[in-house]
Amino acid sequence: MADLFGDDDAPPPTPKPARAPRKPTGPIGPAPLSAELAALAARTSSKLYLGTSSWYFPGWAGFVYNRAAPEAKVSREGLRAYAQHPLLRSVSIDRAFYQPLNIGDYARYTAQVGEAFRFTVKAYRGLTDPQMEGAPNPLFLDADYAREAILKPFLEGCGVKAGVWVMQFSPDLPRRARFSPADFAERLGAFLQRLQSPIPVAVEIRDCELLTPGYFAALKANAAVHCVNVHPTGLSVIEQVKRIGHRPEPLVIRWMLQAGFAYEEAREKYRPFDKLVDEDPATRAAVAKLARRALDAGGTVYVIANNKAEGSAPLTLFKLAAVIAGEMR
Repeated sequence: MADLFGDDDAPPPTPKPARAPRKPTGPIGPAPLSAELAALAARTSSKLYLGTSSWYFPGWAGFVYNRAAPEAKVSREGLRAYAQHPLLRSVSIDRAFYQPLNIGDYARYTAQVGEAFRFTVKAYRGLTDPQMEGAPNPLFLDADYAREAILKPFLEGCGVKAGVWVMQFSPDLPRRARFSPADFAERLGAFLQRLQSPIPVAVEIRDCELLTPGYFAALKANAAVHCVNVHPTGLSVIEQVKRIGHRPEPLVIRWMLQAGFAYEEAREKYRPFDKLVDEDPATRAAVAKLARRALDAGGTVYVIANNKAEGSAPLTLFKLAAVIAGEMR
């Protein structure tokens, strides 16, 4: 019907563009805690420290963080929210592996977590890699440098919240360093004796030929422990513990990578790390069994999970905690 008061040929009014939804602002907070997880946390041992490799993943929104945010913002602000989850009582500061951190770095992290929280920190790779940029590394197993430049800032910056110092050695170590398993055990023992660490040192080795009685004797003599690791290139966690020959204190387990993948492949398949993709119930049962035994004996247990283990490190740990709690009843 014609408009009695206007021009029939006039163009229709231009619609206003739809306003884009406003992005959430403000600090990142913790995700709402389900009644199920709250109940699970309440029956979880205070000596069980579950944590992830770093915390800067936006895909954890909904079960660790209350909302999604850019990775840089999660890296800056996420730890405070992460540490409020009652099942996540530890975290690994993996960036220390690539570059030494100072006291101020550690102090900033420490200020964001509660008194019962404990950090695990990777030692700078300059201590554990015999070659750097294709040349022999003079800092390899240098105890004086380790104590003053690497371990001391961690201890002073974190105080009582400094949990475990992890020394991850590069793979294919015997060939690259050109020494025998016996030589390695002797050098490691001398390093640990000179280091005199006041907190547990966990040594992560994936070269099976280095897991000798001499290696485990060097750890035991210096109050260090073998870091039980879940990695396709290594022995099963049960076999690693059998070779230790005694109950380590603390028990330190790092659940790193799904079998059949390289890190880069797993990263591309699993990102944004918001769900479990390739569940590994056999490893979960084995890790839970070892943790339960240690806790039943009055020991302390650290389990650090990586997103590349099953697809999402926090969800891996939530399921693991449920299995441990079930076995402990």
